[in-house]
Amino acid sequence: MSEKDTISMQLVREALLQTCPAGEPDAGLLAQAGIDIGQLDQADARVSAEAYSRLWRLLAQRCNDEFFAMDPRGLRTGSLAFLCRASMAQPTLQASLETALAFLSLMLQDLQPVLVRQKSLAEIVIVEPNAQPRRAFTYFTFWMIVHGVACWLAGRRIPILAIDLRCAEPLFCDDYRVMFSENLQFERPLTRMIIAGDCLDMPMRRSEDELQRFLAEAPGNILVKYRDPNSLARRIRQTLSQQTPSQWPAAEQLAATLCMSASTLRRRLSEEGQNYQALKDSIRRELAIAWLAQPQLGLGEIAERLGFADSSSFYKAFRKWFGCNPGHYRSVFLQV
Repeated sequence: MSEKDTISMQLVREALLQTCPAGEPDAGLLAQAGIDIGQLDQADARVSAEAYSRLWRLLAQRCNDEFFAMDPRGLRTGSLAFLCRASMAQPTLQASLETALAFLSLMLQDLQPVLVRQKSLAEIVIVEPNAQPRRAFTYFTFWMIVHGVACWLAGRRIPILAIDLRCAEPLFCDDYRVMFSENLQFERPLTRMIIAGDCLDMPMRRSEDELQRFLAEAPGNILVKYRDPNSLARRIRQTLSQQTPSQWPAAEQLAATLCMSASTLRRRLSEEGQNYQALKDSIRRELAIAWLAQPQLGLGEIAERLGFADSSSFYKAFRKWFGCNPGHYRSVFLQV
């Protein structure tokens, strides 16, 4: 995101779209949430995550629906609390997710999620009885709930390898990429989120006190705690993502372009729990996944693009990253 702990005003407009059917936003409601209605139509305006969280709760109370009235059945007030309480009682993240998704399938009419685990990969697929794709905001709100709860249950961010969506790409995507993954694919046959399968084996150890604290701060804590931070690391990632790996600068060169010394660069990244080599490896993983989604690219060409000496080196690195070979990942990703 362009500012720390803020949400694009575009997401505010999306939230109001379904809950203010007359087309006129409720000025009193926005004021109560701490949102300036005068900025509502400003394309680059942003609101604090806290204000967006208040708006979410106010809209949920008004509609008795924690899903912004985007499904014929919806999620009645208290659904998130019930989902969390039922999920945290399970022994592993896999069992917790299966419980959460079963509840959501029962409550929602148009979005029917299922968890599919294939060797070292896992995917949450949204089966949609309605042939028409939903708005991107609908899908991402669903992912925010599911992924946010999963991260809370695990006590850490669950890395997302990719997200496929049936809908067309919306005009604004930066916030979604920060919250979820740089690897978003639109107009795909299925809507699904792909994660590493070994995440599902993590044990659950959440207490009732932790649940109460989580619910008291939701959804603001989901919006900011488990997203990729707006930081020096993200600025570097954005810079490197615009170049091929062979063009990536050495740490000293990068520091000079950022008007700081190499030691300052290392120190600031360390303060964020990062280092330059780890960032480069992370981007290589994302590029590998994005390029594997393009069937016209051979594995040898992808290996060369990523800067590997040969395909064998690429295979070894990919297995280390994801626990499977790139051919298997491609076969899963390109399934329809």
